[in-house]
Amino acid sequence: MIKGLQDTTTLHNGVKMPRLGIGVFKVEQGPELVHAVKFAIKHGYRSIDTAAIYENEESVGQAIREGLDEAGISREELFVTSKVWNSDLGYESTINAYETSLKKLGLDYLDLYLIHWPVQGKYKEAWRALETLYKQGKVKAIGVSNFQVHHLEDLMKDAEIKPMVNQVEYHPRLTQKEVHAFCQEHGIQLEAWSPLMQGQLLDNPVLQEIANTYNKTIAQIIIRWDLQNGVVTIPKSTKEHRIVENASVFDFELTKEDMWRIGQLNQNYRVGPDPDNFDF
Repeated sequence: MIKGLQDTTTLHNGVKMPRLGIGVFKVEQGPELVHAVKFAIKHGYRSIDTAAIYENEESVGQAIREGLDEAGISREELFVTSKVWNSDLGYESTINAYETSLKKLGLDYLDLYLIHWPVQGKYKEAWRALETLYKQGKVKAIGVSNFQVHHLEDLMKDAEIKPMVNQVEYHPRLTQKEVHAFCQEHGIQLEAWSPLMQGQLLDNPVLQEIANTYNKTIAQIIIRWDLQNGVVTIPKSTKEHRIVENASVFDFELTKEDMWRIGQLNQNYRVGPDPDNFDF
């Protein structure tokens, strides 16, 4: 039973990663973002996910500094993730991109650094850079994002270190069974972005029926489904009541039947780009 907001999963290198965090995709720099991240930290969130391409690392960094002071906790209690963008993939350019992200965030290290997309012909050199950063102790864990099974197999043929995390689009309409099974087999933690399908699932009748049974919202049902499937999840919100709601998923457990019913909603439908047909 997953007991609380600060529960963690242990990555294959021994690093502990919170099972639930907050994402900041498409949230612009500025006071709204700073307030949201600070509020999340105050409420007990310990994982924050950003990326270079979001162009909001400065505000996330400001929120972390102010949030740590206000919550009275140390940097070591937070798990901060960022990602290298496609235009920076390459050995030296990836290392430079990492240093740029650190500077923007105002941090000494990241807990997790990811290759954002599997750009063919480029991700292996970028991975070599991530391995270097990891060996130098500049990042606690390294991983990938949006990698399909064949990308992972290709990467791992030459890699010294296998990815610790694969962050993918994951929700009841896109259950990524093959990717999930491969990651489980190889000890790679699956992490969900867009777990609520950018709001498109919030009027689904099957999910509404299940939500009514537990006296929960559809968002809470989906987040709980992620967690019970062993998938780390990072729903995005800038609204205080949503941040609280998304974390109120530890006082109930979905039955096996309801877990199965939610999984049956899969249509292999993406709201984001297809990693195999993404115009980079």
